[in-house]
Amino acid sequence: MIHNVPYWRLSGFYFFYFAFVGIMSPYWGLYLKSLGFVSTQIAILISLSTVMRMFAPTLWGWLADKRGKRVDIVQLSAFLALLFFLGVFIDSHFAWLFVVLALMSFFWSASLPLVEALTLSHLKDAAHHYGRVRLWGSVGFIFMVVGLGYWLDHHPVGTIPLFVLGSLAGLLLLSRHIPEGQVAPHSHEQGSIWHVLRQPEVLGLIIACFLMSAAHGPYYTFYSIYLVDHGYSKSHVGWLWAIGVVSEIVVFLFAPHLFKRFSAAAVLLVSLALAAVRFTIIAWGVDVALLMVLAQVLHAATFGAFHASAVSLVHQHFRGRHQSKGQALYSSVAFGAGGTFGGLVSGYMWDKAGASWTFTGSALSAALGVLVFALTLRRKENADPSRSPD
Repeated sequence: MIHNVPYWRLSGFYFFYFAFVGIMSPYWGLYLKSLGFVSTQIAILISLSTVMRMFAPTLWGWLADKRGKRVDIVQLSAFLALLFFLGVFIDSHFAWLFVVLALMSFFWSASLPLVEALTLSHLKDAAHHYGRVRLWGSVGFIFMVVGLGYWLDHHPVGTIPLFVLGSLAGLLLLSRHIPEGQVAPHSHEQGSIWHVLRQPEVLGLIIACFLMSAAHGPYYTFYSIYLVDHGYSKSHVGWLWAIGVVSEIVVFLFAPHLFKRFSAAAVLLVSLALAAVRFTIIAWGVDVALLMVLAQVLHAATFGAFHASAVSLVHQHFRGRHQSKGQALYSSVAFGAGGTFGGLVSGYMWDKAGASWTFTGSALSAALGVLVFALTLRRKENADPSRSPD
């Protein structure tokens, strides 16, 4: 246990936040398909959460840093996300769901970057233990993705919104118990955030995160539909998602040891390379269950190790009063813009080029991320004045 950290209150928030994700990512597409929506409409509705993450976290992060308080905004956003989601039970027409899901996503997406910043504030010099708090989000995801998979083998997909409602209620409850964290002073905290963003290594990091999230767009939009179309049962779909998240938990548990041996930048680069491998396997090996298991094990790298290293790098670059804005920017550009781009492009490619080529596009996006980030690191290494000439 980490001393002087509200471990279980922060962990509980992560649990319910990712329990929500454990419903929406694997099963919300199946629910929308049951309403009669075509693939393009499904991609648009699912992409709303990532669209809102393009600008909502930055707005909320700027407000939190300006006020010097983050918990109040987390609580308000949790309440309003729950309130607007109730609209799902009123009507199921495309236009109505578009508005309801957009509003729900606008407030839901506000909370995680702020809680990430709060968690790091509470951890202080023990930031390498971040994974031990965050892993409970993965536990919540597994609990929901496996349990709901078995539930849906025997009950209609029309019950899915009830589980979403329950996860949002839990999120609201836990948000009421998170204590405010102290923002640590930093000698350069009065500098402009634009000065940080202009640094080549920061720009390269942001582009790489964008490309990684774009690569995951088809995965979060169509992976469950893809598996069901190839004969997998819903419980098997749930277990495949769970395998990925169990692998992610292992990474979070061993993250302190991983980052003692390797730099966060090196871990992020390898994670991008393994993402290219993973999506190639998904694209062309879907009929071989063992290959699908292998692809899900690689989630340890493509999400677990990648996310832990990205959060660490963002924390290194955005200090002091820029902490919340930095995490919000990571969420907005990576999960927001990148996820939106990948999801919408997948909606077009799914019908035009087919599933296999859509996931091949994911592999190419991750490979491009390897190239961009490697060039950034090479440029930084060459520009380092302390580096001895050969």
